[in-house]
Amino acid sequence: MQILRTKPIAAFQQDIATSGLKKSLGALDITLLGLGIIIGTGIFVLTGVVAAEYSGPGIMLSFVLAGITCAFVAMAYSELAAALPVAGSGYTYTYSTLGEIVAWLVGWGLVLEYSVGSATVAVGWSAYLNGLLKSAGIYLPQALTAGPMEGGTVNLPAMLIVWFITGLLVRGIQESARVNKILVFVKVTAIFLFLFFAAPSIDPANWQPFLPYGWHGVSAGTAIIFFSYIGFDCIATAAEETKNPNRDMPIGIISSLTICTLLYMAVSAALTGVVPYTELNNAEPVAYVLRHLGYSFGSALVGTGALCGLSTVILVFLYAQSRAFFAMSRDGLLPELFSKVHPKYNTPVEITLIVGTLVSLMAGFTPIDIIAEMTSAGTLFAFICSLAGVMMLRKKHPELKRPFKCPALYPMATLGLIFCAYIFSNLSAHTFELFGTWLTIGLIIYFAYGRLHSALRPGSRAHAAHAARVAAAEQRAATEAE
Repeated sequence: MQILRTKPIAAFQQDIATSGLKKSLGALDITLLGLGIIIGTGIFVLTGVVAAEYSGPGIMLSFVLAGITCAFVAMAYSELAAALPVAGSGYTYTYSTLGEIVAWLVGWGLVLEYSVGSATVAVGWSAYLNGLLKSAGIYLPQALTAGPMEGGTVNLPAMLIVWFITGLLVRGIQESARVNKILVFVKVTAIFLFLFFAAPSIDPANWQPFLPYGWHGVSAGTAIIFFSYIGFDCIATAAEETKNPNRDMPIGIISSLTICTLLYMAVSAALTGVVPYTELNNAEPVAYVLRHLGYSFGSALVGTGALCGLSTVILVFLYAQSRAFFAMSRDGLLPELFSKVHPKYNTPVEITLIVGTLVSLMAGFTPIDIIAEMTSAGTLFAFICSLAGVMMLRKKHPELKRPFKCPALYPMATLGLIFCAYIFSNLSAHTFELFGTWLTIGLIIYFAYGRLHSALRPGSRAHAAHAARVAAAEQRAATEAE
């Protein structure tokens, strides 16, 4: 039964006191991290395809339903992040309630979301950059813009952007957050410019019929555009580096989700209001609408916004992956190297460099589309476990201080479980096979290494290291008191 052992709440509190990570983020930083990860290619690409093939103008309702689904999860994450402001997101929350092996599988699933997701986005970043350069008359050789299985040698731009962002993360979270603010400002400005030019040309007649595919089309569209929100759980990984997580984490999580949902709805309304929804079935609906209105700079506008948007997604994904590995290593489930904090930068430099290197190699040489679809499975699995975990935590630890309490927790978390399970059930059989294989590999690693080295296992090196950290922290506190 050792695999079902749960991590005591006191141990999490000791981790916070002894982590060595620098607390430098405020509510605005957390909100911008959320905008950085949620607003990506979905708003520039996915809206047109869903409107044309699934929801029609009713795509606005699809975004409402997707936003409500994520709101259930966001409220639960807000309570957990405020009560347990520890790095690791869903992995950490599951460890306190559902047991070690489930926590490991959640963490292993997050590797898919964060690492494979960031590599996929880096490839998209490279494609947008290549398109902008072509519009300026600059043509890069295919050998340097595509992987070996796509007719090239290496996707160099994709690797370069990963290396650049890895360097930012090594320097420190405050510097990374500063760059994220700038990039988020640029891409949100691009979105507002689009709305400014498109809104006066909206013709309500284009919204008729509003539900050409019926409610089934709206729900089908919801299942697809839900994946525009994948990654918002990354916000919770910043809890341990937040100045006042009790206040700032709930504000950041809920604010970013609300703002992104409103922006998605506004863009969808403008797209379907300017041109008939049947004309939006292309990879650049925003640019298409601007060209339709006679604004020739539309492609450059969208390209610039997309480059900034994708850059922030890569930044938050890489950040979240390194912090998830940091938390798993601190618990002994991964080698100790992964949780070392640099004395100068106050960041886990080694694991950040390892993650950046692996992601850059995937982006440069791997046909990402083969495995990218598994990211959705890993994310939904983490959501489901976290929703179950927050309900169990209320039952097991009613005495735990909860600066933010999810209202009507049990009905809301139950609805969240139902929505997530429904979307999970609509994944393809191929995705289930790949995800099952991935979990099997994770179980092999856990039983071969993690179970034996867990910090909860007396006699393990991680157990001794944790005790030493606690003793050192107590000694420092005693010295300061004197």
